This record gives sequence, structure tokens and C-alpha cells, in this order.
Amino acid sequence: MFDIAPSEFLLVAVVALLVIGPKDLPKAMRFLGYWVGKARGVMGQVRSGFDSMVREAELHDMEKKWAAENERIMREHATPAALASDVPGDASGAVVEHVAQDAPPMMVEQPVMVEHPVVIAASDGASEAIAPTAPKPRKPRAKKTEPKAES
Repeated sequence: MFDIAPSEFLLVAVVALLVIGPKDLPKAMRFLGYWVGKARGVMGQVRSGFDSMVREAELHDMEKKWAAENERIMREHATPAALASDVPGDASGAVVEHVAQDAPPMMVEQPVMVEHPVVIAASDGASEAIAPTAPKPRKPRAKKTEPKAES
């Protein structure tokens, strides 16, 4: 990208040594290195963002091609019975429940987690789980005092 010859680099180093001075040159190089690192990091993020956008566009184009090819194959190999029926079903003619592929997942109630549930059988044969009560907190023990030895 940049074409810097060794003689040009040496000239820049000598000018920097004369202008900045040997005392402040390490501090200036550290400062320059910090900002070069920041610039490289930003360029890396821009490059990765651009690459991901290109990848997404390519995937979108491939999905379109696959969908068109799939539709063509389905048209070529479709059976007359499948074209005649609007209701999805099996070979016997029974209606099969159809679930959309892009339908959102159904929410179900999460079970209540109980530590060591107690199961109680009722008189009608049904059983019920009851959570145990929390244990009572213990009282702190009193410290034993040892008798002092008299001397």
C-alpha cells in the first residue's frame, strides 16, 4: 500500500531525532504506536463488517437461486393428485394437520422447581406434590468460657 524505501525511513528517523530530541523520542514513539494500533483495530472492524455484509448478500442470492431451482424441480415432478388437492393429506385421504415452517415457537408453562417435594395421595386416588417448608434458622451457640487459671 505504502511504498517507503529504507533510505526514506532513515531520513524520517533522523529528522524525528533532531526535531523531537533523544529525550522525548521514546515517548513520541510510544504515542505513535498507540495510535497506529488504534487505527489498525478500526480498520479490522471495518473490514470484518464489510466481509460480513458481502457474505450475507451472497447467501441471500444463493437462497434465491435455490428457491427458484426447487420450484422448477417441484413443477417438473409434481403428481396430478398433489396438484388437485388444496388440503394437505396422506395417501388415504385423511387430513393431516399442517404446521407452518416459519411459525413462532409455542410458549409452554415452565414447571415449578421444588427441592425434595412431598407427595401426598388423596382418598380419590389422585396424588399431589407439596413443597416442604423452609427449615428454621438455628440459634448461634454460646461460647464456652474457660475458667482463668489463678497464679
